[in-house]
Amino acid sequence: MLDKVKYTLPILLKWFFICVLIGIFSGTSSAFFLISLEWVTQIRIHNSWIIWFLPLGGLIIGLGYHYYGASVVKGNNLLLEEYDKPSKVIPLKMAPFVLLGTLITHLFGGSAGREGTAVQMGGAIADQFKILFKLENQERRTLIVMGISAGFASIFGTPLAGAIFAIEILYCSKINLKTVIYSFIVAYIAYYTVEFWAVKHTHYSIPEVPAWNGSILLWCILASILFGLAAMTFSRTTHFWGRMFSKYVSYPPLRPVIGGLVLALAIALLDVQKFVGLGVPVIVDAFTHPSAAFDFLLKILFTGFTLGCGFKGGEVTPLFFVGATLGSALSLVIPLPIALLAGMGFVAVFSGATHTPIACTAMGIELFGFESGMYIALTCSIAYLASGTVGIYSSQNSKGTKYHLYERFRRRNLKNL
Repeated sequence: MLDKVKYTLPILLKWFFICVLIGIFSGTSSAFFLISLEWVTQIRIHNSWIIWFLPLGGLIIGLGYHYYGASVVKGNNLLLEEYDKPSKVIPLKMAPFVLLGTLITHLFGGSAGREGTAVQMGGAIADQFKILFKLENQERRTLIVMGISAGFASIFGTPLAGAIFAIEILYCSKINLKTVIYSFIVAYIAYYTVEFWAVKHTHYSIPEVPAWNGSILLWCILASILFGLAAMTFSRTTHFWGRMFSKYVSYPPLRPVIGGLVLALAIALLDVQKFVGLGVPVIVDAFTHPSAAFDFLLKILFTGFTLGCGFKGGEVTPLFFVGATLGSALSLVIPLPIALLAGMGFVAVFSGATHTPIACTAMGIELFGFESGMYIALTCSIAYLASGTVGIYSSQNSKGTKYHLYERFRRRNLKNL
């Protein structure tokens, strides 16, 4: 027994030390990113003419990735692929490349998020410890989970959801108990690191949560299905624009230039300023004032086009925008409190687009409180089932329960033809 303790204790201490390092480095990088993102956003807001430099920003991003960042251009999908089949350490340059690319996108007015940036920075930082600690390839899986967990937890201020998201998005059946524990430890360390740097996250609230009854249940199911369909539309739109630009523009650096020109013209000629950048003020407003009926569709279009043509950033905050504004608009026809519907949509569309209903339920509870927990859990689950099998991450292994249900349904229909 004593020999076993002597053997196990150094290993546990080593991994705890790795957790601390990854949490601090990832949390610090997220804090720097959040501060920088706010800075470039304010520059864009106070200098609307800067939108005309969006094609130039696209050219910088396109040339940079084409000639110097080809090994990391897959972004989040590279993390998923390396977890599924570990082969070589993710280059550390992924972190500065995606950081600069995202800041350029937001500075000049692209519609994108921030989670992808934080997750990629966290994953790239974490994977370097494979070399420092001479770890085996299989142990890299644990590092990648920790990096994703730290990045997600620190960028949104939701450590519980961050830890679960990293586990759930990488397909739970391949993850052991040790990895789960480390994922939670590093998520909280990264979260408190951002708190240490005094960087604030956006706060939301659902002040009114009605009691359950049969009528409310039916309305929730209807709203959840609509959230799932919105998630499906978002995912397919992003992939569609990516395919179109790849098919018709053979030189990759030219894709964001053309896309940037189209976006600049649309933003300058149309009243669509609220659809550029993160759109956090619109999300906050959706909790108290009904959104316009087509706000969620326009955000899907602008974000899908921005990311599809080659600009950088995440998809999650735009998904929050889509869900919150759709829920807010539905409050005009569905007899539920506006804040509750906006909050349900906030996490449900995210759940459907990433195939992570458990993590999204945890996020909803962390952001909005336990009182709305039953509503959040129900809508995340139904939206997940209603969103189809295509998500925002093309390399995600989503062949779980939902996939088999869809396959069974598809085969039955084919048999009946």
